[in-house]
Amino acid sequence: MPSDSGSSSSPMPSPDSPIFGPEHIARILRLSIGTVCIGLLIWLLGDVLMVVFASVLCAVVLYGLARILRRHLGVSHAWALTIVVLALLASAALLVWNSGPAIVSEVIRLQEALRQQEMALRDTLQSTPTGQMILNYLPASLGGRHTGGDSGLASLGSRIAGSMTGILGSAFGAIGTLIVVLIAGLYFAMSPATYANGLLRLVPEERRPIIRQLLLRAGQTLWAWVAGQSLDMLVVGTLSGIGLWFIGVPLALALGVLAGMCNFIPYIGAIMGAVPALLLALSLGTRETIMVAVLYGVIQFFEGNVLAPVIQRHAVQMPPALTVLSQTLFGAILGFPGLIFASPLTAVLLAMLDSLTKPLAEADRI
Repeated sequence: MPSDSGSSSSPMPSPDSPIFGPEHIARILRLSIGTVCIGLLIWLLGDVLMVVFASVLCAVVLYGLARILRRHLGVSHAWALTIVVLALLASAALLVWNSGPAIVSEVIRLQEALRQQEMALRDTLQSTPTGQMILNYLPASLGGRHTGGDSGLASLGSRIAGSMTGILGSAFGAIGTLIVVLIAGLYFAMSPATYANGLLRLVPEERRPIIRQLLLRAGQTLWAWVAGQSLDMLVVGTLSGIGLWFIGVPLALALGVLAGMCNFIPYIGAIMGAVPALLLALSLGTRETIMVAVLYGVIQFFEGNVLAPVIQRHAVQMPPALTVLSQTLFGAILGFPGLIFASPLTAVLLAMLDSLTKPLAEADRI
């Protein structure tokens, strides 16, 4: 009878041995605790993190423009960045010098016109039973009668509606926070390698190559998103202004600029930019209101089905449903700044996830 002592087969695991050993449990605990700590840190310091991300986004814009100049003019990075900053400052100064009073006048007129239309719309709603029911359920912040309680959901809603810059905003104000973002972005753009290398030193040595790859991918993604979204904003703002002027809506230039700026926030921004134009069109009549609604609908159809696919072919591709859900998520967690920067944040996270995961095989696709 052959002996089993010379068998080279590996020993089978004992039926009594646990599937999850102590090392697996410790790994799960570390992952859970780390996730909770990161979530708590984001919740507590969300406003500061948004200021940091805005500074990084500003640095990406400055660095990208300087890189274009460096490529075409053959100058050093310092000279290219200096030219970009001086050109931007000169453009802003020229705009304020030539059109500053007109812009302020347009903004004041737009605010006054919107206030009058809001009062007229409220009076119209109060005159009908259906309108009174709408006012009863409409929040007070939107001109309704519903005040709600002081519940956690209301507190969260007030945080989303009222938080602009949070901690830094309360200390310096919106202008001070903007200055902080611009100065920090300029310093980041002057020497991005210094800050990136400092961040890499905090990472364990064996993980530095993958983190370096993720940082480079994040920078490229942000630049592609900014370039594509800037073109999208320019086209939407120009078409909106020309269309409103053709219809005869007052303050068409200001409304076009507002529509272009609101389009920085995909999908939701389109609604935000259309509401003021519709309110002003109500003062002109039903025909003009319908024409304005059709105008914005056509522009958004063109933007979503023609312009955006062309831009995304050379920039960043993001599924529409994921974009809207990310705006809801980041808006609930980080407030209004989270809503503004939800799309570039999502683009960066998708790019990092794409770098960390392998593409699906053809047999695994649905």
